[in-house]
Amino acid sequence: MNKYKFYLSIYLVLQSITFSQNISMVDPSNNIGIDKWGIVNDGVMGGISQSNIYLNEANNIIFAGNVSLENNGGFASIRRGFDGNQLKEASKFLLRVKGDGNVYKFRLTMKGSYANYSANFKTIKGQWVDIEIPVENFQPYYFGRSIRAPKLKVQKVNSMGILISDKQEGNFLLEIEHIKAF
Repeated sequence: MNKYKFYLSIYLVLQSITFSQNISMVDPSNNIGIDKWGIVNDGVMGGISQSNIYLNEANNIIFAGNVSLENNGGFASIRRGFDGNQLKEASKFLLRVKGDGNVYKFRLTMKGSYANYSANFKTIKGQWVDIEIPVENFQPYYFGRSIRAPKLKVQKVNSMGILISDKQEGNFLLEIEHIKAF
């Protein structure tokens, strides 16, 4: 029985260490990460897609709009600055979202890099889902094209964002309860 207690205590210590490395990147209910978001849509390249970001009555972030493929358009995004120094031990990200059935990209950029690093996640229309994305799932892109670039170093992250693209034309709505790093 002593052996059992020993292993249980080791497990509890390791679990508390892991829990202590939980970093809330976005959590509007605790007033974390709701400021300084910006919108970048395909209008920067002549497109006419539109989007908006706001807090709903449940104090969650809403990213909503319309993606148009006209004028060579086809994307809408939101992003905000983030200090990646606190992410140096992070190995995965957890997003809690309610979507519309579309596929979105969680994007990170690193200080000093021309690439952005993206990982796709699929939503289920009208349902809350927890999306877990390991750091190694992020792939480098430049203007929507896959490229060769250095691996993502989370401690160098200086912005994060959400993007909808890939010819998903029409209205979209994504509700974000939180984004965390572990």
